[in-house]
Amino acid sequence: MSDKTNKTSEEVLRELEEMGDAHIMSSIATPLRSDAFDLSDDEKIEQIQGYFEKIMHTLGLDLTDDSLKGTPKRVAKLFVNDLFKGLNEKNKPSMSTFENKYQYAEMLVEKDITLYSNCEHHFLPIVGKAHVAYIPTDKVIGLSKINRIVDYFSRRPQVQERLAIQILNELKTALDTEDVAVYIDAEHMCVSSRGASDQSSSTVTVEYSGKFKEEQTKNEFLAYINNKLK
Repeated sequence: MSDKTNKTSEEVLRELEEMGDAHIMSSIATPLRSDAFDLSDDEKIEQIQGYFEKIMHTLGLDLTDDSLKGTPKRVAKLFVNDLFKGLNEKNKPSMSTFENKYQYAEMLVEKDITLYSNCEHHFLPIVGKAHVAYIPTDKVIGLSKINRIVDYFSRRPQVQERLAIQILNELKTALDTEDVAVYIDAEHMCVSSRGASDQSSSTVTVEYSGKFKEEQTKNEFLAYINNKLK
């Protein structure tokens, strides 16, 4: 019999909690079941509304109160249509690119992209900034598309490390280049509002590919996002 089988349910739950606190991710792809989109958005909203009514009832809240009675529906719509809309491939922005007619071959940096996501371990907000750079070859991409792809992958239960990798891989594919960098600096409400309750810390994750792994290019990118180039 394995050690895992011998563990009590309390020990298993404790290990899962510790994994969540450590922000462990199981894969680069967001974990989704094969039937994740069998239900329509309206059907999901209806079911989530029922589930959230039960949560509120269990907490002892009076769902007949004028302020609370519409909350389950509002939360359900928020989950499906906003906070977690990035789970559905149909909401993925088009990644149309353009010919690099000017033969621009220097670094392009899109910095201070506002980022809103949610920690997949506690479903609490992750709020911060993303800085993205690439060195064009034959293709360039509209600047707003970079912001949209950051938002798309953010709008799902996330681990910050995975988020940086997903953004980087998407841009590498769209631009047909290895020369991409992604830097994310964000605050996690699961850190500031529970456990350590640290109000001042933020988490930085960085992914480099291609030329950005070279020290000179990496330092140039970091200097741009920290306003240290004159």
